[in-house]
Amino acid sequence: MLRLSEADHALVTAAVTEAERKSDGEIVTIVADRSDAYHDVGLHYAVLAMLLVPAMFAFVPQALVDWAMGRMLGWNAMLTRGTLMALLFIKLTAVFLIVRYALAYMPLRLALTPGATKARRVRRRAVQFFKVGAERRTVGRTGVLLYLSLAEHRAEIVADQAIHSKVAPELWGDAMAALIAAVKAGRPGEGMVKAVAIIGDVLAEHFPKSGTDRNELPDRLVEL
Repeated sequence: MLRLSEADHALVTAAVTEAERKSDGEIVTIVADRSDAYHDVGLHYAVLAMLLVPAMFAFVPQALVDWAMGRMLGWNAMLTRGTLMALLFIKLTAVFLIVRYALAYMPLRLALTPGATKARRVRRRAVQFFKVGAERRTVGRTGVLLYLSLAEHRAEIVADQAIHSKVAPELWGDAMAALIAAVKAGRPGEGMVKAVAIIGDVLAEHFPKSGTDRNELPDRLVEL
């Protein structure tokens, strides 16, 4: 798992302070280990694996089924419906539990989680944090959140009303690209600093510094 050092915290805080000197915008930075536990993903894979058991038996040659039943029950034993259902239930339960507990290992669960699911969960968590920590917390509605989720290697930029009305979402693309490239290279702190600088340039263009602006949100990096 990637981590940010105390030096990274100091650099990001300094970058936010410098960016806010050029505009009336307020930048909030949050880094989280991950945005979701993805328990439902493990459950879905376990259920899918369990449902594949009857399908697998449907394609097994009858001779192989007869041989296996003979080894388990004896060659002269009668295979009753109750016995068949009990064996099927045991197989279903075993497969479900094996897959479920295998996916309790978070790196494997994350690896098997679809990218679209990760993107939705990261976006949802970013919006939640924005609503709590930045939305409508500034007089001019000029707050913007830079959120990084380390485990998913994904980030989000969420802007308050005044910024969103003037800045097209694609203008944050350079900041996102710089951040994700650095995260994938194992340098999340450096990526946050670069992204903050780019965000600051965008804010300075659309919301230049005025004499009445004051620092309304903390500059420090929040790590969860």
